[in-house]
Amino acid sequence: MDDAHRLKYLRIALVVVGAISVAGFYPLMIVWPSGWAWQAGYSDYPAMIVGIYATLGVFLIRAARDPLDHLSLIWFTVWSSVVHGSIMAVQSFAHPAHRAHLLGDVPALFIVAIVLAVLTPRKGKASSLR
Repeated sequence: MDDAHRLKYLRIALVVVGAISVAGFYPLMIVWPSGWAWQAGYSDYPAMIVGIYATLGVFLIRAARDPLDHLSLIWFTVWSSVVHGSIMAVQSFAHPAHRAHLLGDVPALFIVAIVLAVLTPRKGKASSLR
């Protein structure tokens, strides 16, 4: 795949990931709590996570206009997804009640990280795309 196509697909991926981050996390916590919510019953946690990811989602959608100007945000999303997913994977293995997360939010974070990392041009290549 040439760089122009990668950039096109990166823009699409940023909008899709951003839209899911803005509007998808809360419904997923309600519809599939064992795979997306880490607390049973009332907790302040869902509002915090939804707020953080909705904010990130808005900025990812904005970054889709010109991804090359927002590489640090994209790489933050990649690496924070890897770290967040890794911590949740360890916690899922440590606590059997949370194993469904290994089929829910844990792989979702790794998929986001992989897709964005594969599509995002490296700094040297990014300057040649301008």
